[in-house]
Amino acid sequence: MKTGLLTVAVALSIWAVETAWAVSPTAAELAEARLWAAARFAGVQLAEPPQGEAASGAEPFFSFTYDGRPSVEALKTWEFQRESRPGGARQTQHTLAWTDPKTGLVLRCVGIEYADFPTVEWTLFFRNPGARKTPILADIRALDIRVERGPAPNREGASSEFRLHHHVGSPCTAEDYRPLETVLKPGMTKRIAAAGGRPTNSDLSYFNLQRSGGDGLIVVVGWPGQWAAEFVGEDESRVRIRAGQELTRLKLLPGEEIRTPRIVLQFWKGDRLRSQNLWRRWMLAHNVPRLGGQLPPLILSASSSYYYEIMYRADAASQKMFFDRYLEEGMKLDYWWMDAGWYPCDPVGWPKTGTWEVDRRRFPKGLREISDYVQARGAKTIVWFEPERVRADTALAQEHPEWILGGSQGGVLNLGNPDAWTWLVDHIDKLLVEEGIGLYRQDFNIDPLAKWRANDAPDRQGMTEIKHVVGYLAFWDELRRRHPDMLIDTCSSGGRRNDLETLKRAIPLLRSDYLTPGIAQQCQTYGIASWMPYFGMPLQDVWDNLYLLRSGLCPELTLRFDMRKRERDFSLARRLVDHWRQFGRSYLGDYYPLTPYTLDANVWMAWQFDCPESGEGLVQAFRREQSGDESARLKLYGLEPEAVYTLTDLDVPGATRMTGRELTQDGLSIAIKDRPGAAIVTYAKRS
Repeated sequence: MKTGLLTVAVALSIWAVETAWAVSPTAAELAEARLWAAARFAGVQLAEPPQGEAASGAEPFFSFTYDGRPSVEALKTWEFQRESRPGGARQTQHTLAWTDPKTGLVLRCVGIEYADFPTVEWTLFFRNPGARKTPILADIRALDIRVERGPAPNREGASSEFRLHHHVGSPCTAEDYRPLETVLKPGMTKRIAAAGGRPTNSDLSYFNLQRSGGDGLIVVVGWPGQWAAEFVGEDESRVRIRAGQELTRLKLLPGEEIRTPRIVLQFWKGDRLRSQNLWRRWMLAHNVPRLGGQLPPLILSASSSYYYEIMYRADAASQKMFFDRYLEEGMKLDYWWMDAGWYPCDPVGWPKTGTWEVDRRRFPKGLREISDYVQARGAKTIVWFEPERVRADTALAQEHPEWILGGSQGGVLNLGNPDAWTWLVDHIDKLLVEEGIGLYRQDFNIDPLAKWRANDAPDRQGMTEIKHVVGYLAFWDELRRRHPDMLIDTCSSGGRRNDLETLKRAIPLLRSDYLTPGIAQQCQTYGIASWMPYFGMPLQDVWDNLYLLRSGLCPELTLRFDMRKRERDFSLARRLVDHWRQFGRSYLGDYYPLTPYTLDANVWMAWQFDCPESGEGLVQAFRREQSGDESARLKLYGLEPEAVYTLTDLDVPGATRMTGRELTQDGLSIAIKDRPGAAIVTYAKRS
């Protein structure tokens, strides 16, 4: 077996060289992931466990209790089968199945091993094929492993501690997406969890555990519900990681099946910034939704919703007028965005959700009139929905209170109810077709956890959440099946549902509801880009301030300018859009922070996006309001030392040339006279 693994490692090393990526998986990284999969998925008995694994290959990498017995004991007496077969592109699917001979409970672990990345993932499924309820199944942790500290550091200044890198979620504060670091000391437990049932409401469910010796493990929990993760410093040399749905204590009914969160591990060695770019590349290669096999394009959208905040005042004429004004000002749009309020909601306003029909008083010809209008001018429509939140005195609450967790008084549409799910799929599909909607936008402005848990019996705790999550994901899967050329936008009071399962199906066009321009927007990009390569943010009526405009640049831009004011000079905004069209694809390249994260106003903040395949990239730098420094020297990353790069400051005529070695060792000097001010420098490798 050792010979076979060596052959695999050599083949993978050749592939890595042939790709010529600046951020390529190394042979050692790929081999470590293969070893992990061989031991855990394929059942290969290794002489030693994969590097960093404290547990033997025979011990499961998850845990639960069943009828009061811990899984590590119970599974020893269960019947076991395994199967491996080719999966999707450069994937192998492994299925491990255990059957309890006493009760018939079947546990399946469906794992994916990636050939092109040092990445493995899995999901657990529990099924009751019998005619009776099962005993209590509880404390299901889809991930339960121990990680060794690794070899002693071999370089000066290297840490011998475990360092957990994690991020704030999107709770709508100035600190949205802030990067955090926790040193895991012996005896210490760091517990991080979702809040209120929305997965990135308080914290992101993405983690990077850095070990001594220059390597680490990315751990991600994909669950659009209430997840929890614990990182326990058991002693000086070992950390235990447990993660899964926060609360499970339930019996399965005859014929019933449940699933767990998706768990992803990505192995890395060397530099941590490089490891985040390995993750970004894996996201782009295997997760970000595609159109016609291609990654989403740059999207420029616009909306009048900021000025018609109570959207029942909008009508077809106002939407056409706003759209036309952007074209008149030379800003050609890809999408026209109609946010909340196109349904009957007067006099309460847009939050009165639950009657998903077009308000024919304001839109007598439906939204199709607007869709056809913008399509004839080269754009499509984005339309906002929020089907999971149902207000009292709306159609759903009145006609189908049995579908609502909260009944006729309103609450959460129960997507675990088959009748409710079928109605929702067919009704939304009908609206998409009849109204000519080009992009489906789904919001979620309610914390569902209390409703979910109140609906559970004592012996069914966690079941309503599971069924809702499964229904939500199946709803989007069915919409994508029926509309393969349509993107979905995920929104949950901004970015509060940006877990991995959601981002495999949708893109977040509104990363946060904290919309204050300037420093907060810079910090959001700084943080979110480590994990999510495609995201968007609106520019909130800052048409005449280049610093604020540049602070909000993203792969997707939404313009929210008051186009009724014809006296305004939109030349800066037009210039910004023109430049963004030229360099915007660089946002999907490798991401490197060039300065520390801070909300302070007396410093510079800067980052780099690099596309080594094309030899292009960009640097964004911001001199904040109270910074006394008129210039900064920034050392770049990822460039070829001997290559010559042509650099263009978008605010300075002409161009300069520097070698990759000069840019990475000496640094790029950028001067900004204005305070505050923002600079963008693009670069391209000379052929």
